[in-house]
Amino acid sequence: MNSLNAPSKKSLSVIVPCFNESEVIEETHNRLSNSLNNYLNDYEIIYVNDGSSDDTLSILKRICALSKKTSYISFSRNFGHQIAITAGIDEATKDAAIVIDADLQDPPEIIHEMYKLWINGADVVYGVRTKREGETWVKLLLAKYFYKFLRNITDIYIPVDTGDFRLIDRKVIEVFKSMPERHRYVRGMISWAGFVQVPVYYERKERYAGKTKYPFSKMLKFALDGIISFSTKPLKLALISGIFFSFLSLSGIVYSLYMRLFTDQWVPGWTLLFIAILLIGGIQLIILGIIGEYIGRIYGESKNRPLYIIMEKNNINN
Repeated sequence: MNSLNAPSKKSLSVIVPCFNESEVIEETHNRLSNSLNNYLNDYEIIYVNDGSSDDTLSILKRICALSKKTSYISFSRNFGHQIAITAGIDEATKDAAIVIDADLQDPPEIIHEMYKLWINGADVVYGVRTKREGETWVKLLLAKYFYKFLRNITDIYIPVDTGDFRLIDRKVIEVFKSMPERHRYVRGMISWAGFVQVPVYYERKERYAGKTKYPFSKMLKFALDGIISFSTKPLKLALISGIFFSFLSLSGIVYSLYMRLFTDQWVPGWTLLFIAILLIGGIQLIILGIIGEYIGRIYGESKNRPLYIIMEKNNINN
């Protein structure tokens, strides 16, 4: 294990995706820079403005003008949180990168714990939430069972109660940059990469200001990306369902033939027929929907468009 002062690992890129964070971004920068200055000289903070419609960009320009260790990237439109993280990782130049949201739910002070674990041999240090303030019991329950479901349905280990708040070593960054997929589930992609991955535990705070950028509809899409990006089991489930209901239909055919040929009660069978049609039709639509999701992603990948478009940037490394 390396000591804390090991020369081979000493610099950090801190990536902060931002979307309409004008109410909090200055406080975020103050806490980040104050915390980093306590134990680190060689670092950079990269803010990624994901098409904000408020004053986020103008505030970032002012922050970057006052700090040589701070830079920003501004997208031409909103490309999404996972793409913003990707752009920040693409721009990172230091020995390791930290991903942290701008809302201060993940305390910047925890970065020091991640840094120490990295110095001592970890390649990935991911934050595990022991407590989540300011979130409804419904969201907490859904998150808990989603991660358990994802763990069971995929072939990779994705820790429960984690987000994108994590440190990744330079070699993990290079692996991540080699992954070209458009429907990105960053925490899953980093888990897939392997290497030495260790947790750091912390209490997640309530948002410092502003509104959540993950309403239920976005959470649902995000969950779908996580499942489909790392598992083909839904397709296998569709096949198994098709086989099961084929046998069920065959049983219905045998039953109807028996009633027609050997009894005089074959006419009043419309209820069974009606239920069977609705049931089989519904299952077919579900199966087609699952297949359609995979085909839609194949179509999206085949267009080979860039993941994001940078409208402007002020980068200290250029």
